[in-house]
Amino acid sequence: MITHIQGKLVEKNPTDVVIDCNGVGYKLNISLHTYSQIPDQENLKLYTHLQIREDAHTLYGFASTSERELFRLLISVSGIGANTARTMLSSLTPKQIREGIAVDDVALIQSIKGIGVKTAQRVIIDLKDKILKIYDIDEVSVTQSNTNKDEALSALEVLGFAKKQAEKVLDKIVKDQPEANVETIIKLALKNL
Repeated sequence: MITHIQGKLVEKNPTDVVIDCNGVGYKLNISLHTYSQIPDQENLKLYTHLQIREDAHTLYGFASTSERELFRLLISVSGIGANTARTMLSSLTPKQIREGIAVDDVALIQSIKGIGVKTAQRVIIDLKDKILKIYDIDEVSVTQSNTNKDEALSALEVLGFAKKQAEKVLDKIVKDQPEANVETIIKLALKNL
């Protein structure tokens, strides 16, 4: 029904914004990803998703149509509500979520607060084909960087580091330097462990 809202940015918080559109203030719930994309200028346009429930009409705002599309895909999964989908988009970038789903990275999806193993698996099972089709993701290129991370992880485990701790450090390194080779990833991880 409401596809976007454009107007004067009145209030900006990490979880929501208020946009004045011809004298009417619209409160839009946003993800941290959208929050980081919002410029500090007066005029703002956000793409929206209107959720109508018996007790509330809630607007969700997104910096891009692709983030909104991913949000809609996520809420189509049984057990994922709008707030959980927003938390997912706040914890990881839309690109990380798409790639995680594309390569069956259950651990990545499960790393999001409030997502258990079963829910993470359901998200991947329900959305993998759609994600690969809609975003035309080349599985091979995504797997390549994950293979480097996996090799680095097993090397660190052999060296005696705890898997959970090592995984956290590696995720950050791979996020900051997706092109890093295994050797570089291990060297950087050793500095941070």
